[in-house]
Amino acid sequence: MIVRKLRLQRGWTQEVLAELSGLSIRSIQRIERGQQSSLETLKSLAAVFEVDLSTFQNGEKIMNTESQITEDEKEAIEYVKGIKEFYNHIFMYLGFAIVFCGVFGLAFGFNSPPVRLILLGFIGWGIGVVVHGLNAYEVIHILTPKWEKKLIEKRLGRKL
Repeated sequence: MIVRKLRLQRGWTQEVLAELSGLSIRSIQRIERGQQSSLETLKSLAAVFEVDLSTFQNGEKIMNTESQITEDEKEAIEYVKGIKEFYNHIFMYLGFAIVFCGVFGLAFGFNSPPVRLILLGFIGWGIGVVVHGLNAYEVIHILTPKWEKKLIEKRLGRKL
């Protein structure tokens, strides 16, 4: 986690860190998940981040310590994660829509009942994608951590 925190503080992507450190993107991903890494890898990261090697030498204890990430950083990470999931949802929706409508449209004709039924399903799914986007960008607050916290505090009789 310390590598991820240092990387995010500098506004770097995993690709940028990999390029600067001479490591593969896959190695950066493994390290950020808390997997063990070699001394040479740690030296390379320490040089890139301009920190002492001891920052990384405690291995799992440091990398898995959640207390090193502030509450604001956790919220920012969750926000970006939600947006990433939304984009994945959009691409999956578009891919399926193009393939299914294209295949069935060519097979049965674009104005046939099976294709109209498929389009109706995609309209419903599209509404779900829009709601997901509004939720990811915090335009609406349905089933978000803030919403959960608000309900928990309400249930416990506390005020926010």
